[in-house]
Amino acid sequence: MLTIGVDIGGTKVGAGIVDDEGRIVQEALRPTPADRPDLVAETVADVVRELAEGREIEAVGVGAAGFVDETRSMVRFAPNLAWREEPLQKKISGLVGLPIVVENDANAMAWGETRFGAGRGQSHVVCVTLGTGIGGGLVFDGSLYRGRWGMGAELGHMQVRPGGRPCGCGQTGCWEQYASGNALVIEARELAAERPEDARILLGLAGGKIEGEEVTEAARRGDAVALAAFDTLADWLGQGMADLAAILDPGCFIVGGGVSRAADLFLDRARKAFAERLTGNGHRPLAEIRLAELGASAGVVGAADLARLR
Repeated sequence: MLTIGVDIGGTKVGAGIVDDEGRIVQEALRPTPADRPDLVAETVADVVRELAEGREIEAVGVGAAGFVDETRSMVRFAPNLAWREEPLQKKISGLVGLPIVVENDANAMAWGETRFGAGRGQSHVVCVTLGTGIGGGLVFDGSLYRGRWGMGAELGHMQVRPGGRPCGCGQTGCWEQYASGNALVIEARELAAERPEDARILLGLAGGKIEGEEVTEAARRGDAVALAAFDTLADWLGQGMADLAAILDPGCFIVGGGVSRAADLFLDRARKAFAERLTGNGHRPLAEIRLAELGASAGVVGAADLARLR
């Protein structure tokens, strides 16, 4: 039984044919027409038609960054693609003639990791995706938790510091402003401005503008400021997971997303911060914190499987 999973990103639309064991049989890629959100459905349809040619495809799952409604058909709000009340399911289905399931991209990633990746065998999973911001997905009792209106698990927008850094969601002090890829860069820039003598490697690599790749490379070379920036990210990540554990009590956290490729620089410290700050520490089981296994394919695999289970 084959389904297609599609992951709509800010720069590319990735898709794949996925079998019922979570294996990707064939892949395809298109650039995302981010400046023309009205063309995204056509781009998705184009890549689906390419993959489906000559094959029997049962359904298509589409992962999109944004608030997806409870019927898994409409994207209510997607800041990166300027979608507002976008009937994505109807548009794509009309173009390809297949059943379509639309899901939040982080939810799709969480489902893929729980079914076929780092969360295998776990019934209560919190997935934290560290990228430009923070995405999240919750799997409880083996089912994806979406909330009453389909908009649950927006973990990055917990307000951890009232009156803190402004966030793209319109609020301030959100978790993703302190424990994401953007947060890492902001912290490194601020520290480098305060302590340039400790940031010589970082400043040398950056050549005038500090970005995430330079922070990671500088940290691996022992730059004090870059390492301090990762330490701050780790502390905030551990704190946030401790707060989530106090509410949700999962058996496992899975940390994924682009920033997780540098997990050797922060994940152990995040585990330590989590254990130290967990409510009832020492009198309760400690949730495991695992690194995601499926990488960039998690969203495609998860979306395809959700379409199969529709």
